[in-house]
Amino acid sequence: MSIAEGYADFAGDRNRQLRESVVASLPTEFGRGCVLEHQSRTATIADHRVFGPPQSGHLNARRTHHFDIAREIAQKLELNYVFGHEFQELTQDTRHSPAYHGQATLSRWPLSNARILRFQHQSNFWQPHWFLPEIEPFPERLGGRLALIVDASVGGKMIVTYNLHLESRGDNRLRRAQLEETLKDAQRYKANTAVVLAGDFNMDLSAGDVAKAIRSADFQDAFTNQHAPTTPNSVFTEGRVIDWIFWRGSVGSETPQVHHSVLASDHYPLSVELDFR
Repeated sequence: MSIAEGYADFAGDRNRQLRESVVASLPTEFGRGCVLEHQSRTATIADHRVFGPPQSGHLNARRTHHFDIAREIAQKLELNYVFGHEFQELTQDTRHSPAYHGQATLSRWPLSNARILRFQHQSNFWQPHWFLPEIEPFPERLGGRLALIVDASVGGKMIVTYNLHLESRGDNRLRRAQLEETLKDAQRYKANTAVVLAGDFNMDLSAGDVAKAIRSADFQDAFTNQHAPTTPNSVFTEGRVIDWIFWRGSVGSETPQVHHSVLASDHYPLSVELDFR
């Protein structure tokens, strides 16, 4: 199975002010219907921003009518994009063409140096099992959770973006191990390099050992003391704060916001303005 990055340059270089936003988690399972139904609201949020939706998207999956969802969004909004193959969907493909589930980073600014950090720590929940039929109710997959890492050139200044989707199955020990792999990978960049971690972390990062690990790696929480639920309420549970944006290096942040008016899926978008120092 080939798992690689996809890339297309739609927007090219643009001369804009050096104040940008990063938008994460817009949203999990962002399908083509959501692109068409919510593109006007999304475009308003996305205008001239470094921008990371969808947190999860599909390529050639039956459930999204075999469209390339990341490319659809990029074309609609005239964005550059990179798509990382997280899983091959064994119950969503056709006989002649595989289907993929993955993450995309989109931006009006040029993107480069895309790579995947596939976590060493994974859940075996998604792996094929001999006793399960290969039909849609049983989501069997090949691959594993990852961080999609891309450089964005913003008016000649570089931001390294980590687009994360930590495991939804398993417990917080597994998610913490995946986050620690990410923090270790980010050590390769100099202390003054602008680095952003954003995405669906599937856990509360506001306290405890995991918050201490993030601070020890010099990352700042863009939503400090201003957190709001990033998932809607359901019949059985209240909304949770599980989507996050962190930064370090030669940037600062302001105006954090959870966009509760964008009801495209099971997560709300987040945005924050980043200023180069």
